[in-house]
Amino acid sequence: MVKHASRQTNTRERLLAAGLRLLEDAGPEALQARRVAAEIGASTMAVYTHFGGMTGLLESVAEEAFSRFSAAMAAVPRSDDPMADLFRVGRAYREYALANPQRYRLMFGPTAPGTPYRPGVDLTTARTPNPLRDPAFGQLLELIERMIAAGRIRADPALDVAGRLWSLTHGVVTLEITGYFGTGGNTFGQILGPAFVDLFVGMGDERARVESSLRSALA
Repeated sequence: MVKHASRQTNTRERLLAAGLRLLEDAGPEALQARRVAAEIGASTMAVYTHFGGMTGLLESVAEEAFSRFSAAMAAVPRSDDPMADLFRVGRAYREYALANPQRYRLMFGPTAPGTPYRPGVDLTTARTPNPLRDPAFGQLLELIERMIAAGRIRADPALDVAGRLWSLTHGVVTLEITGYFGTGGNTFGQILGPAFVDLFVGMGDERARVESSLRSALA
């Protein structure tokens, strides 16, 4: 019984790893039951046995990508300057997306037809997202709440501020992934960072103070 359970777990982990490899090599469109199963020498039935079908596997691959994304942002050291911390987390967000563009597509962009990944956060209606399900988003909310508590920005609802920051970051990162900002590698310093500065100044902070936080994050 124990050996059987171990084999079942091993097969599931191998399918998940194969899905991640295919995703990184060929994009979300490559995530098909036959291709994933063939990667580990199994039949397509294995995908249905362990994930209930391709939708389940796709969601598991996306959840793993989100877990690694959250870990990358959690690894960013925190300081007593919440705005500098947010700039640093923004850099980590961008670096993860550029290093893992196909994962990023699955997480936040259009995916293979008929198999969209549906996240657990809806900024338009869900006013209490679960940070345990969405730890990356929970980190963003925590940083925003720290900035509000420190008097750095006005006390708009944290979810609304998160939506603005996320939209801004996602737009810049997506354009960079598709090549619109060239290959110089200074998109954060030239575009995303200054865009954050303008947003925070518009929300009540002093430009010199915001720029000081940005310099601290870039140091």
